[in-house]
This record gives sequence, structure tokens and C-alpha cells, in this order.
Amino acid sequence: MPQLPDDLDAVAVRTWCSLALEALGRERAEIDAINVYPIADGDTGTNLYLTVESAAAAVEAVFAAHETGATAPATADAVRAMAHGALIGARGNSGTILAQLLRGMAGVLADGGDAAHLRRALTRAADAARRAVAHPVEGTVLTVAAAAAEAAAGEEADLRTVVHAAYDGALAALAKTPEQLAVLGRAGVVDAGGRGLVAVLGALVETVTGQAPVRGPRTVHGKPPTPVDGGSVLGLPVGGTPVEGFPAGGVPEADVPVGEGPLDCPEDGATGPAFEVIYLLEAGDEQVARLRTRLDALGDSLVVVGGDGLWHVHVHVDDAGAAVEAGVEAGRPYRIRITHFATESGHDLRVQAEPTQRAVVVVVPGDGLAGLCTEAGATTVIARPGEPPASGELVDAIRRAHAREVVLLPNDAALRHTAAAAAEQARTEGVRVALVPTRAAVQGIAALAVHEPDRGFDEDVVAMTAAAGATRYAELAVAERQSWTMAGICQAGDILGLIDGDVAVIGADVPATARTVLDRMLAAGGELVTLVLGEDVPDSLADALEEHVREGHLAVDTVVYRGGHQRAPLLIGVE
Repeated sequence: MPQLPDDLDAVAVRTWCSLALEALGRERAEIDAINVYPIADGDTGTNLYLTVESAAAAVEAVFAAHETGATAPATADAVRAMAHGALIGARGNSGTILAQLLRGMAGVLADGGDAAHLRRALTRAADAARRAVAHPVEGTVLTVAAAAAEAAAGEEADLRTVVHAAYDGALAALAKTPEQLAVLGRAGVVDAGGRGLVAVLGALVETVTGQAPVRGPRTVHGKPPTPVDGGSVLGLPVGGTPVEGFPAGGVPEADVPVGEGPLDCPEDGATGPAFEVIYLLEAGDEQVARLRTRLDALGDSLVVVGGDGLWHVHVHVDDAGAAVEAGVEAGRPYRIRITHFATESGHDLRVQAEPTQRAVVVVVPGDGLAGLCTEAGATTVIARPGEPPASGELVDAIRRAHAREVVLLPNDAALRHTAAAAAEQARTEGVRVALVPTRAAVQGIAALAVHEPDRGFDEDVVAMTAAAGATRYAELAVAERQSWTMAGICQAGDILGLIDGDVAVIGADVPATARTVLDRMLAAGGELVTLVLGEDVPDSLADALEEHVREGHLAVDTVVYRGGHQRAPLLIGVE
């Protein structure tokens, strides 16, 4: 039997994330089904799951970096990774709020994980989440978080007692949410976001005590929580049946959440804004303060979470362009997602056109290649440096492609398992998905170049796989520290030339290293060289490399693309 933690160290944080992901995976369909306010779009459980999936992946990355070490990562590293992962992977209103809750907790738990720190962490989390919402509404996840913090603050005992108190306080507050929001009372359900938070706190109980909390009423200060109008304490609709219009366990086809969280939303039956706008933003505190004011004037459901230069922005507006422009004025927005709402019979619904027959979903390392692939008809997912997409983001892109058949190009060997999980999830939703195991962006470009949607699916996949497989790939990178490589010992600052994933060249500057890499690759033959330049690489380098290829290999053509903000200064493909 594993030893139970006396405080929340890095291992406990890892366990908590894993158990929270499992709990939300089990309850996702039920949480989706009770999502009735402000829009019954059935995304809350899915959005919370995807948010925690991103948090858990970030924590796992911290542990992976310590695999060769004798000790576990520092607690501060684990909790900060958890918060950062949740921030960059947050989905919908409820996911955004959960990200801020985890960020608030991380700010305290980084200094210690005992009972006293946990009490303060829960209080700071609840306060931070409420401040992040432009116009808080009671009877939501904010109310449940505040109740958890209040209940924990009243306990001066050990960690296990505090964790149980927080869970019990949240459960009691959840049961009362239908009394605070009339639409919940009429549907006979509790708040979906609040129920998701209860699941996350239940995972914390299991982490600390070794036992999952009982799914049902627990005594809270002598009073068990009471269902409203005969409803279930944990939020199933009255009578135990799904909300009308939602299959039990059904997952919507929509690609982007339609603001499921009950935050600052119009009264039931009112018409809301036409668009949901979401983006990550690199900006300072002063710029974000002005951004909040501007976005608040443009629309509603405004939630801005984050800090230390990185923010997650969520708002419902009629003028999506103005919301994005406001982000551009404040800093650098990216991962921009805009969803259009159509008004029909007083409810906001997403317009679903007839799906196309076939689409390609491709992961790209920068904005430049995203534009190139979009022009070629592909649906793109941008992998920012240090921020690989989670499986949920790939599933979102597959849904966004809205096709019966999808070819998925991950363009990174490290994304193989993530892409496979996304493909499997999409198949359960009725989409035929083929995963072409591209290991680099240049292989994806080659595969996309031979894509023909009018031929048979299997034939198209074979052709794209063959084109990718015939493309050797390389990239230039800057060594961060002294280390052993296949090409010898490198020093910090050296330019590394990686061919097919292995270090083959160690150089002093980018141009000379790039020429050596090209010569080695072309020694085995080739007909086409593809160069993808990073954001700060001058056009003169591309001109020089193109001339170098022409001088040594008259029959070889060269094409050049701008990759934008990407990890490597130069990507090279030879086919």
C-alpha cells in the first residue's frame, strides 16, 4: 500500500492531477448532461477534462525531466507546472475558472503543502477566481469554491481533516446552487461547473487519504447537504434522467465550447452576443487592466486569468474583430479561437453545416506554416515552443474540420501517443481518422502537397504516407548546456544540426552549420529541398543556402517558407 502524504509534495500533486483526470473522465458525460445555464450546449464536463488533461501533462513533463535524477522534482516546480498547464489548456468558462483556481493554489503551495498552507491556498484560489470574472454570479463554480475555502478555514487540524472539510463544504454549496439560479432549479440540476470542482476536490481527498469520498451526502458541520426539489446532490437531473435534448453520455460535435460556464450571462431566454472569443495573451499587468475595461464594454462572460506576462482571455461579443484587436493592442495574442453563435428560438446554438467528405488536420510549429497549410485547405493546430498540444486540442481540431474522414499529421515524434489518443476519441464520435506518423513539419508539408480529396481514402492516405516517408528532415537548434551528442561534446551556445532527430553536426554559427547539414543530406540524393525559416532568421540566409544547393546540385530545386515564431531557427527537408 503506498504511503499516504503528510503534505502536498510534488508526488502528491502528480497523483492529484492523475486522479482528477480519471474522475472527470468518469463523470464527464454526466456533467455535460446537466449543463443548462446559460446555454444548454453540454460542454462543461468535456472542457474541465481537457483543462485538467493539460495540467496533468505539464506535471508529467516536469517529472520526465527528472527521470535520471535521484530525487523527485521540487513541490514548487510541480504546482507551477500544474497551474501553467491548466492556463494554456483551459477550455470554456468553467475550465478558465478552474485554471485560475489552480493558479491561486499554486501561489501558496509552492511555499509549503501542510494543512495551514492548504487552507490559505484554497482561500487565495477562491478570491483569485472571483476577481478574474468581470461580473460574478452566485450559484456557480465561484460559489462552490468559496464554500470549500470557508469550510477548510474553520479547521485547525491535520491535512486530511482540512481536505475533507473543503470537499464537504463544496458538496453542500453545490446542492444549494439550484436555489441561487432559477434555471437550475427549473431543470432540477446543480451547477455543472461546480460539480466538476467537487470531482477535482474529491480527487484531492483520495490523494491525501487513500480513499475516494462517498458519492453522496456527507455531514457538513452536523448538517448533510440536501437536494433541491428531489434532485440528486451530485447533479443528475430530477428522476435520474438526462436533461431533455442530451443523450446520457453524449459528447457534442462542436469544436469549440460555447461558453458553458454560468458567468455574467444574460437572463434565461435573453439573446446573447454572437461570438465567443478565446485567446492566450502575452502582456503586462497594466495592459491587461486596460484590456479588461475595453472587453467588458464590448460584451459579457468576460474572464481574464493568469499573470506573470501570460493570460487566458475569454469573452462573448458581437464584434469578434474588435475583441481580437483589443488583444493585439494589449500584447501578443495567439491560439485565437472564435466561435459564432446563431440565434434560434431564443437559444444560442452553433450552426452545423453538412460535413465535408475529407479533411486534413496538421500540427505546425509556427504561424507562418499555419497560414500555408490553411491556404492548402488543412485545419491547423499550432504547437508553440514548450507548449505541445494535448489530445483534447487535436480532437477539437478534428471536430472543427467537420468531415467524415480526417487525415491527421502530428509532425512530431513526441506527439505520436497524443495523436493516437485523439484519433481514437474522434473515431468513437463517428469520424474515420487515419494517423500518418509524420515526425517533422517538412514531412507534413510533403504529405499535404500530394493530398487529393477526390480519390479513395485509403489511396490518399498511402500517397501521403509515402511522400512523408520519402522526406528526410533536419533542424538547427542552439545548445542550452554542455552535453554529449552523437557528433561529440557540445558547449552551451553551439549550433546543433539534427538530421532525422539525431545530432549530426556541431557548429559555431547558423549559416555554416546549415550548409554542412544540407551537404550531408544531399549526399544521399534528392530532388527538392524545403527550407522553413524561423521568425528572426534573415531572408539573406535562405538566398545563400539556395545558391549553395544550386552550385553543388544543379538538378535540385529549393523552396522557402517563413515559419514565424517557432522553436528552431531553421527546418530543412530533402525529398
